[in-house]
Amino acid sequence: MLRQAVLDQPVPSVEHRRRAIEATPLPANMGALIDAAAAAAPDRLAWNFFESGETMTFAGLRVAVNRLAAGLAAAGVRKGTHVAVMLPNVAAFPLTWLALARLGAVMVPMNVAYTPREIAYVVEDGDVEWAVVDATCLAGFAPPPGRLAAERIFVVGEATPGHRAWETLGDGQPDDFAAPEPVGHDDLLNIQYTSGTTGLPKGCMLSQRYWLQAGLVNARRDGRDYERILAATPFFYMDPQWLLTMALWLRATLFVARRQSATRFMGWVRERRIQFTLFPAIVVKQPPDLRDPDNEIVRVNVYGLPKHEHAELERRFDFVAREAYGMTEIGSGMFMPIEAVDMVGSGSCGIPSPFREARIVGADGRPVPPGGEGELEIRGPGMLHGYYKNPEATEAAFHDGWFRTGDLFRQDARGYFHIVGRIKDMIRRAGENIAAREVEAVLGALPEVREAAVVPVPDPVRGEEVKAYVVLQPGLTRDEVPPERILGHCAAGLARFKVPRYLAYRDAFPKTPSEKIAKRLLVQGESDLRTDSWDRVEGRWR
Repeated sequence: MLRQAVLDQPVPSVEHRRRAIEATPLPANMGALIDAAAAAAPDRLAWNFFESGETMTFAGLRVAVNRLAAGLAAAGVRKGTHVAVMLPNVAAFPLTWLALARLGAVMVPMNVAYTPREIAYVVEDGDVEWAVVDATCLAGFAPPPGRLAAERIFVVGEATPGHRAWETLGDGQPDDFAAPEPVGHDDLLNIQYTSGTTGLPKGCMLSQRYWLQAGLVNARRDGRDYERILAATPFFYMDPQWLLTMALWLRATLFVARRQSATRFMGWVRERRIQFTLFPAIVVKQPPDLRDPDNEIVRVNVYGLPKHEHAELERRFDFVAREAYGMTEIGSGMFMPIEAVDMVGSGSCGIPSPFREARIVGADGRPVPPGGEGELEIRGPGMLHGYYKNPEATEAAFHDGWFRTGDLFRQDARGYFHIVGRIKDMIRRAGENIAAREVEAVLGALPEVREAAVVPVPDPVRGEEVKAYVVLQPGLTRDEVPPERILGHCAAGLARFKVPRYLAYRDAFPKTPSEKIAKRLLVQGESDLRTDSWDRVEGRWR
């Protein structure tokens, strides 16, 4: 069995691996990491977008990044310039990101599902000066008036009159490029927008050091080398970005899917002989196949896997599956060592990652003893610099230099950390973080809605679904304001994955003494939160 062969392979102790990782000198910047990979493995494939056939060697990657960086500089992009990138999974996305890194500019990634309202918010809040947009997204790309002239939008694909073609940026540019200004570890590389408890997304300021460390930690923490890595989620999310950085450290090939697919996922794994990937929970729901154990996976990362399913997952697919814990703000926070066989099925997230310390504190801010529950706090170098233009949120996120995760944890007697729940008012649907407050704000903008409250509903496939409760304006009934009216309004202002699946009407909401909606009381006594709700997917009342 491949799984047993992996576990039998001797590796240095996890403590030794941690010390070795933390002692590894970081390249001067992401551009230097590309140079090192190109020098060490020039003819090896850096990536393979296997559904479109876009491939590139490490040597070719270095040249393409340099030419694109030079073209961007010639166009007027400078160190510190904020550039929005709204692309699906095409090679232009990582090329643009790495070229901006080489230049010292800052990428502001955008979900291709964003509505004009969400696009306008990110462009305005993120001080976006230039944009790289896929031709298929251009019709809906609506920055605030006066923010982005047409000539400052580079289009990937067929450009419309007035815009500039991304594909021509590198034409005539040299194979070598030196950034006009020095680029260092603590220079910004991303403003990565993530949903928060305040409702509106917050821009996490992530440095070159953040990405260099994230790639190094994931490349080396198992004590094993990986040659073929799979990325199946969009590049505007965190995972493909750190998976690419991991591949650069390992001189491995990153295989990139156009979009995630539960039915095709294991076929990709077999055909591409994948050795490391993130394993989507939705794949587990697929019917068992005799070919399931026919793969070359050494390890998969799983997140929030029900502990009673862990051992069966490993048996069915004959691979090593280990929990991990991370956030946009902290990068890799925890991991379960690959050799910790006795922790399979424990539900634990493991131990702090290299460069990270963790503690659990009570409501008084003091550490709790092992076995006690409290908020997880993380600290260490290479975390977010703060939230862009949001000093209040930045200050609230830190406690004496520790980042407050908003997650409820406990630590067992052996030092392993276990997640208990979430303190933050969030819904996590199929890997997406959705702030209840943002959905509530959109619902509240509908004139017929007086109040709205949004809660998560457990779902066996997507983890959680979004449910909205509404109180209508006095005198109105649900026949006069039907679900189609409310959910259609949501669809116009929210990305599709944020639109509530379930909708329920109430005459009034329970309130706290300070007149806030008491969500705990709102759902109290409901054994099935789907009951007496309109189901948008099934188009019926439950």
